[in-house]
Amino acid sequence: NQKKINMEQPFTKTKPKVLVAPLDWGLGHATRCIPIIWQLLQSGAKVILAAEGRTEVILREEFPQLPLLTLAGYDIRYGKSKVSMMGNMMAQIPKMLMAIQEEFNWLQKTVAVYGIDLVISDNRYGLYHTDVRSVFITHQLLIKTPFGSIGDKALQRMNYSFINSFDECWVPDTDDAINLAGDLSHPEKPPKIPVHYIGALSRFEFSRETGNKHLLVMLSGPEPQRSILEVKLLEQLKEYPKAVLFVRGLPGEMELPQAPMNIRIVNHLPTKELEVAIKEASMVIGRCGYSTVMDLMQLQKRSILIPTPGQTEQEYLAAHLTAQQLAFCLMQDEFSLTNALQSAEAIPYNLQAMHSKYLLKEAIDNLLLHVNK
Repeated sequence: NQKKINMEQPFTKTKPKVLVAPLDWGLGHATRCIPIIWQLLQSGAKVILAAEGRTEVILREEFPQLPLLTLAGYDIRYGKSKVSMMGNMMAQIPKMLMAIQEEFNWLQKTVAVYGIDLVISDNRYGLYHTDVRSVFITHQLLIKTPFGSIGDKALQRMNYSFINSFDECWVPDTDDAINLAGDLSHPEKPPKIPVHYIGALSRFEFSRETGNKHLLVMLSGPEPQRSILEVKLLEQLKEYPKAVLFVRGLPGEMELPQAPMNIRIVNHLPTKELEVAIKEASMVIGRCGYSTVMDLMQLQKRSILIPTPGQTEQEYLAAHLTAQQLAFCLMQDEFSLTNALQSAEAIPYNLQAMHSKYLLKEAIDNLLLHVNK
């Protein structure tokens, strides 16, 4: 029974203390931090986590033995349509900037109270410190916009203005010709700080197992688009005669929607159970979120991926993955379960083994060296 750490109870300094804090923008930032946290522990670090909400649920479930500090998220919500997406995001920029400033202030106090030696921030722009080495994790060194190259470059300058406040940047991808994120992780112009490619991150062990037990649906991502896709899929699955496992991506929730007998619905599955479920699946249907993509590549699983409407990163990833035949992707408004399954069965999947634990271990070991300098 883990308890939250009070600010009045600082740790004693015995091992390097590393604060790990993932963004609350969907569950993917938390799940891709899991292998980082495990490697930190194996390398002799003392890890302190920071999160709230569903991100906190994921981290507590995976690491019940670790202290977890409450850190407010950005609480971003998407629009109900692709058209409203950009306006909705623009309207939330002031809230995002305020959240970044608040987490920056929070970190200054937390470092002083707990004696933090290192900070690893997964896409949280305010978690840097002038006296403590800080790492920023992102696969989006280039953020795609609906406004073409001019908009992309303008947003990249803003992105880099935050990233360059950190000491180094870790990119969860390979620096090879065949990679998962394409232009997003391999821009023409890098940040000014050192950039390290740490390989595709997954909480699962590499496997080539095939299965035919069920069709697996894995939902994720911010609302309301998660719920919109859920309703669409459940309606179409009523005509699907075979077994379905439907994972809603809602850790901590209790209520479940009604469904036919052949559809088993769960709000969430722990890591080991989800790994088995993916291995046993004939096909996986889910969002085109980057962490989902990394997990599917790790397990060499065929998939049908649906980018979140208006989320240009996922729309780009869908095109990139389809071109490399790593996944079959199609837009949400075009989705037909019958047609998608037929098309996905017909393509020759070119699944790549992109697990590279040595890259992550090397980055972490080099980071921990800075504590002793």
